[in-house]
Amino acid sequence: MTIKVVTFDLDNTLWDVEPALLRAEQVQKDWLSMHRPGAMDSYDHASLWEFKKSVWQRHPHLLHHVSQMRIQMLYELQIAAGYSEQQAHSGARDAFAVFLRERHQVVLYEEALEVLQHLAQHYTLGALTNGNADIYKTDAGEYFDFAFLAEDIGASKPQPDMFHAALERAGVEPRQIVHVGDNPEHDIQGARSVGMYTVWMNSQGEEWPGGEPADLEIDNLRQLPGAITRLLST
Repeated sequence: MTIKVVTFDLDNTLWDVEPALLRAEQVQKDWLSMHRPGAMDSYDHASLWEFKKSVWQRHPHLLHHVSQMRIQMLYELQIAAGYSEQQAHSGARDAFAVFLRERHQVVLYEEALEVLQHLAQHYTLGALTNGNADIYKTDAGEYFDFAFLAEDIGASKPQPDMFHAALERAGVEPRQIVHVGDNPEHDIQGARSVGMYTVWMNSQGEEWPGGEPADLEIDNLRQLPGAITRLLST
């Protein structure tokens, strides 16, 4: 059976997400300081983290909807600071918009575009992410045939729903897809559970945490085409 599709996780698979997230958090904070003064003044890093966790606990239905969860957190911050519901709703939407714009200013790994361009000539490419990054708002978007976010599906990896959506969208059998991701549980365990091939993107040189490993491991995307070729020969 021939591999026809390659699906990718995004954050820390095609780019290092931390710089973009740190910038996005800062522009969100700056927007609130300018347009909703007082909303964050009483929170340091630790207390803001506790506030976020309390929002998650009170809204478990938003567990797989990271964008709506952030908007809810921003809304509740403004309500707690004394703003009206109308102000809090509009402020949450606007603060999230500046966050999301900056969140998409990712810097792809140096080799990513070259590798994706090569793979797109031979395979259908898909993106599967638990986050809220839209691959089509990055420089890599032109190479992707489809993309699913957990908030679109209503379930996060490693649950099988997103992988099943990829199978249905691509119209292939599980052993005709190889999934590439950095998270041993979300990506490798999740894709393996539905029968896909798996490649662990281990750019940080981490030890495998245990359990059945990925079919192959790489530490640089340049190794991916060769890894897929090896899978085809097994």
